[in-house]
Amino acid sequence: MSQKTVYPTSGVCSQAIVIELDDDVVKSVEFIGGCQGNTKGVAALVAGMKVDEVITRLKGIDCGRKGTSCPDQLARALCTITNK
Repeated sequence: MSQKTVYPTSGVCSQAIVIELDDDVVKSVEFIGGCQGNTKGVAALVAGMKVDEVITRLKGIDCGRKGTSCPDQLARALCTITNK
């Protein structure tokens, strides 16, 4: 079952992440704002990946000692959306 969610980010340049899941697989990701090249790259890399794999790979990545990053925010969003 496909589900689309808009997750408001915190502590990063992007304002939100639009995430579309198809059961436990990331169908698409779009960052609103942020470093366009990096966020498009992350979105392209995670498309088709299982949610658990994305969380494992991206959770805890820091950007400039902010304590978070756009990839980390994506992992946090997936944890929230899937209750993991």
